[in-house]
Amino acid sequence: MSAEPLTDTPARALLYGATGYTGRLITRFASNFGIQPILAGRDAQRTRAIAEQYGFESRSFALDDPSDIRKSLDGVRVVLNCAGPFSRTAPPLVDACIGRGVHYIDITGEIDVFEALAARDAEAREAGVLLLPGAGFDVVPSDCLAAWLKQRLPSATRLMLGIVGSGGLSRGTLSTMIEQLDRAGRVRRDGRIIDVPAAWRTRNIDFGRGTRPAVTIPWGDVSTAFHSTGIPNIEVYAAASSTQIRLMKLAAHFHFVTRQRWFKRLAQRIVRARVYGPGEADFAHGSSAVWGRVEDDAGNSAEARIEGPEGYWLTAHTALLILRRVLAGDFQPGFKTPSLLYGPDLVLEVPGTRRVDL
Repeated sequence: MSAEPLTDTPARALLYGATGYTGRLITRFASNFGIQPILAGRDAQRTRAIAEQYGFESRSFALDDPSDIRKSLDGVRVVLNCAGPFSRTAPPLVDACIGRGVHYIDITGEIDVFEALAARDAEAREAGVLLLPGAGFDVVPSDCLAAWLKQRLPSATRLMLGIVGSGGLSRGTLSTMIEQLDRAGRVRRDGRIIDVPAAWRTRNIDFGRGTRPAVTIPWGDVSTAFHSTGIPNIEVYAAASSTQIRLMKLAAHFHFVTRQRWFKRLAQRIVRARVYGPGEADFAHGSSAVWGRVEDDAGNSAEARIEGPEGYWLTAHTALLILRRVLAGDFQPGFKTPSLLYGPDLVLEVPGTRRVDL
């Protein structure tokens, strides 16, 4: 779980959301990548305690004062945002980053965040700033697989992706999911993102250990895979049991409740009280897989799979791999997806990851 340290490059990265589950995991492994980030978050005491544990600098600031954010970026080259929901945290941080000439990376999987940052491509390029959302399990392996399949079938007009993972979800991931309860499902049709019902389509997918049922979900690749490949029709599936699929379809009939602010606040309180995230056993024995298939209008197709470690473990690796490259000056400004910037083999740099053509 190590990499060669940077040479001749001062690692002035600021990690926002350092007290969250994924932020702490990335902090834990940062030194193995030659990075000593400035840890940041809203809670000064908790942030300082984590920073002292690892010998890092800390800063504390909330995201409701633009001038405070800009001031807190003094001496910073890159921000890695690990604080979700990113629909709330990304806009003020990106505003400050563009204003200060600081590069922005995050680990979101939220479609609207990807699209919002893509719309700021010209602004970012003019400022010489990189905007790279989705530097974790959302969406590095799936984005790299989409780019690989596009290389295998350049004429592809349809892309299907499927994901499966073991281990639990973190507090931040569940918090983001709660915020998006009023979004049932989304796919891309003829280049446009459209809303579809929950559990709109199902299919059986072989993730490497036998075929499993999977159901459409509004995964980030509905946005990013289009920017990476230009493929106009995209569906993303997640492995689910038949019972889970029935519950997803049933929940669609109760959107009048789940979209209410009071319901979301209640769900968030439950998550904060009872959820933390995967433990060491999940890291040691957990796994993840992404399946993909492309088709063209002539009936040609290509299929492949990426197998890797547990999703949060993978996120820590991919986020730090990307952060290290940006700190070393290996990037182009503007909005980028992981595969647009570093190619389809980026995910293969993560230990324990392999790609299989099917």
